[in-house]
Amino acid sequence: MEKLALFFPFFLSFFYAFFISSANGVNCLDQGQTVVEMRGITKRFPGIVANDNVNLVVRKGEIHALLGENGAGKSTLMNILFGLYQPDEGQIFINGKEVQITNPNVANELGIGMVHQHFMLVEPFTVTENIILGNEPRSGLKIDINKAARQVVELSHRYGLKVDPHAKIENISVGMQQRVEILKTLYRGADILIFDEPTAVLTPQEIHELIEIMRNLVKEGKTIILITHKLKEIMAACDRVTIIRRGKVIDSLAVADTNPDELAAKMVGREVTFRVEKKPSVPKDVILSVENVTTMGNRGVNALNGISFEVRAGEILGIAGVEGNGQSELIEVLTGLRKVQEGTIRLNGKEITNQSPRVISESGLSHIPEDRHKRGLVLDFSMSENMVLETYFHPEFNQKGFLNYEAIDKHAERLIKEFDVRTPSIHTPARALSGGNQQKAIIAREVDKNPDLLIAAQPTRGLDVGAIEFIHKRLIEQRDKGKAVLLISLELDEIMNVSDRIAVIYEGKIVGIVDPKETDEQELGLMMSGGKTMSGGGNG
Repeated sequence: MEKLALFFPFFLSFFYAFFISSANGVNCLDQGQTVVEMRGITKRFPGIVANDNVNLVVRKGEIHALLGENGAGKSTLMNILFGLYQPDEGQIFINGKEVQITNPNVANELGIGMVHQHFMLVEPFTVTENIILGNEPRSGLKIDINKAARQVVELSHRYGLKVDPHAKIENISVGMQQRVEILKTLYRGADILIFDEPTAVLTPQEIHELIEIMRNLVKEGKTIILITHKLKEIMAACDRVTIIRRGKVIDSLAVADTNPDELAAKMVGREVTFRVEKKPSVPKDVILSVENVTTMGNRGVNALNGISFEVRAGEILGIAGVEGNGQSELIEVLTGLRKVQEGTIRLNGKEITNQSPRVISESGLSHIPEDRHKRGLVLDFSMSENMVLETYFHPEFNQKGFLNYEAIDKHAERLIKEFDVRTPSIHTPARALSGGNQQKAIIAREVDKNPDLLIAAQPTRGLDVGAIEFIHKRLIEQRDKGKAVLLISLELDEIMNVSDRIAVIYEGKIVGIVDPKETDEQELGLMMSGGKTMSGGGNG
């Protein structure tokens, strides 16, 4: 009894501490607990070691960033954790227990969910149908869609993910589609969520909302692994970061103990310049003239409403605007992919309104598309074939109707080397490359055409800081060679740093053209939301 009496105060204090921690929503036994450990993971593909003896430790209740250049091996490592790939060497531990994750179903059973960079949604299906797909609640032999919709609403309220359960995927924004992907993982009971480049296609407002969503998920006891190359987001959202470079772990550290400059240097292996260095522009002749152009959008209403502007040789004109204000339709009418109802488009003084894409391309226009998969590449073609998609009929590549593959391969080798496109071979299919390397390949092809006008639509979407620096220099090189550049981007930092003039688009019209040295993000934000119109809108 004496021994029991001595032990009792200790037991009581322990119980009290446990109770208080539980009441605050935190299990004191869980703090700092390792939920994911990957030891010595190696994964090889033909001609490349994607992961080279990688070690990763992720703790419960943290947002852990996986940072690296395009092609560094981040997505490969997480595809192994999700069961899409099998490691050649190494071990995986979930909550301290060694596991074999042979496919995504096993990952789901272990509480692992993944939100992929390119969404895996069925567009004609509703939000609810996509979330429950493969795991449908039933009433007898029928799917109980009403019960499923109630579950979706309950989940969306719980985690702050407001969605319309009955909306079709094809009718909702990209940001909303991402929420659906997150809800898919939560519906399946995921406690460990992998986000693969989640902000690559989001607006600044949607990025802010996503960070809040991730924080809410962590408060609910979830653990998040964030694959990214965006340093601002790591500093704003993450607890710890592991840096991978060319398949190897370089460092793992607390975000509070580092800064963007250090992270960039560790990621790329050299010091990175965030400020774009350029001389003042010397604009010359008008290369592109857009006069009172009107065109219909996909929903039967005007997407462009009498839009007018000019781009001159030796300048970069940036188009700033909130997504959905006519940017995509503007690109399509300029490149011959959408018909113009009214107005004229001239390139070098020659009218190209409603001409075919080939005629426009051959007239001196190159186009870096905003969607590299739909418009930039044929994913099952080799890299060599993709490099001549727009020029395969030229005499140097085509002799009497037969492709000259020796010339095509030589051309591809030069571009891949010059633009640092990381691919095992020029004969590797485009789909096997990382998103960033796919983008660099497109830019190489378009810049090499030596166009009079280069349309760069979201040119750095999905790229790391080193690649962004490289692309910005290439755009400025084009300008300095006397070419005209039309830059269309959702990234205000990019628009402000790279452009010589900024045209703001709102509801299909140019509401103002400003000098980036004489404006700021607040003024641009007002113009982008329709709250302010500047004199100088239209032709500038």
